[in-house]
Amino acid sequence: MTLTGKEMIYKVLQHEEVPRPGWIPFAGVHAGFLKGYDATEVYTDANKLFDSLMEVNKVYSPDGQVLLFDLQLEAEILGCTVRFEKNGPPCVMDSPLADTDEIPTKMISKEDGRLPLVIDVTRRIKKEIGDTTALYGLFCGPFTLASHLRGTKLFRDLKKNPDYVEKIMAYCTEISLQMAQLYLDEGVDVIVPVDPVVSQISPPVFSKFLSGPYKRIFDYIREKGAFSSFFVCGNATHIIELMCQTGPDSLSIDENVNLPEAKKITDKYNIVMGGNIPLTTIMLFGNQQDNIKATIDLIDSIDVNNKNLIIAPGCDMPYATPIENTIAVSHAVLHTDKARELVANYELSDIDVEVELPDYENLKKPMIEAFLLDPTACAACTYMWAVAEDAQKHFGDKIDVVEYRYNNLEDIARTKKMAVAQLPSLYLNGKLLYSSIIPNLDELIVQIEEAM
Repeated sequence: MTLTGKEMIYKVLQHEEVPRPGWIPFAGVHAGFLKGYDATEVYTDANKLFDSLMEVNKVYSPDGQVLLFDLQLEAEILGCTVRFEKNGPPCVMDSPLADTDEIPTKMISKEDGRLPLVIDVTRRIKKEIGDTTALYGLFCGPFTLASHLRGTKLFRDLKKNPDYVEKIMAYCTEISLQMAQLYLDEGVDVIVPVDPVVSQISPPVFSKFLSGPYKRIFDYIREKGAFSSFFVCGNATHIIELMCQTGPDSLSIDENVNLPEAKKITDKYNIVMGGNIPLTTIMLFGNQQDNIKATIDLIDSIDVNNKNLIIAPGCDMPYATPIENTIAVSHAVLHTDKARELVANYELSDIDVEVELPDYENLKKPMIEAFLLDPTACAACTYMWAVAEDAQKHFGDKIDVVEYRYNNLEDIARTKKMAVAQLPSLYLNGKLLYSSIIPNLDELIVQIEEAM
């Protein structure tokens, strides 16, 4: 009996053994690339978003499919200024709570912002492919939403104003429940809070401020009869077990996390693990063989008869990801044995770009280097870079602040030459300060002063 993609995802999420892993291409902005639309068109034009999603379904044969990958949607409704990009997701430009300790009271309605577009497209997509493809409804998780509203001050609040953090988290959790209900009302199969900034906090902070809200969210989704997934980008290794304890049906992680090791933890809780084909080094800059090889290696690294496993890109795919590369990943998941034969003796290609590192021993002034994925597309990177910029504002021309993005070849080569283990990371004078942890600005200022 041949399973539909939707049946496959349901069986995986119900912890049944299946003939292969599930397959979900996280094609947000990339969906528009398939049809020749820029990212702004995808996020603002319902017809173009619908056409793009239908093309994703046609070209990549997914088991499950995201409807819209936009972590700024709620922030825009709640007062943040959002800048739209041609080849990437929107980004938040300001934080309305940066200079006030007020807690908003506004709740969202289906008529707010771009939600009518989301509802319209969801209904049309469900009608066309909802019987054969599991639909994933994504929304901005409460901690990242709080970061959008509060800005970098939120990371000071964690120590200096914890009562405020609890209040803003309670508010953002209510917004999350409203977004979950919006998708539930439309019969969406899997409800997904996406909270990249969560990877940047410590386990004690997670336990104190996030465990309760997330348990409430996942209990609510389960009570309503839908599946859930907890999606955290960045190096979430240190909080995987805590994420499991909040009770989602599945976790989604990116390439910063060792999937086989993480799966040992999720298996203990009987939770599905999803991930994590590298976005840039493999999907964006690799070739077809690289993508097949990386996918096969990932599948073969997990000895579990395909139970509780979904293969997906590490996060929202880069806009201009070559179509043939994603087809290669799809082929490797859907036809694993044949794909394994194709790359039996193949070695992954390497990025060969020469870069010269600064002479750290003879710098004229302190240098902060931010190694990022993409500060416009990755929320964790956005706030890591924002703290670095705040430090620049504090010290002015007494320090240098530089950013490197893991979406261009030279910066990838530089990241590798520096042996940067996790992104985002912050270095001072060539020495690691913060690895996948967004710093408190006050602490960063002290460290820079000590280096002067």
